[in-house]
Amino acid sequence: MIASLTLPTTLATRSAMVTLRRATAVDLDALITLMSDDSISAARGDRADATDAPAYEAALVAVTTDPSNDILVAVDDKDVVVATLQLTRIPGLARRGATRLLIEAVRVSSSQRSNGIGSAIMRWVTDTAAPAVGARLVQLTSDEARKDAHRFYERLGFVGSHRGFKFSVN
Repeated sequence: MIASLTLPTTLATRSAMVTLRRATAVDLDALITLMSDDSISAARGDRADATDAPAYEAALVAVTTDPSNDILVAVDDKDVVVATLQLTRIPGLARRGATRLLIEAVRVSSSQRSNGIGSAIMRWVTDTAAPAVGARLVQLTSDEARKDAHRFYERLGFVGSHRGFKFSVN
């Protein structure tokens, strides 16, 4: 948990208000569903399968107990999880010792996309969370196949400045 983030907070979207708060074990089923709520994630093996619940539960505990990490959920007025993201605070030597705030695993429920939820969350990250954790740079990665997501991030002012690489260990 990144202690310097003040949560929960209410965010205005195009159609309603959502509450952004830290994820808890109660949110696990909704998080698993969000992780598999698109074809790219499903093809990668992120699926809503009860047999995977222990792995997701262990990951949620590991992230939420790490002082440099947070998993957040956005909930509607009925406390239904409609979006999630992970934030990681990364101190570094580059850029004169700049701290970065890394955004990962951004998901908005397919039934809620284009309602302004993602924009509201990302504005909160850049305008509120980044200064709160002392970050001078907000960065994210996005699968190369997510062309719609790339256009979305660019509309918000993010610049595709680097090429990422991954190495699968197992």
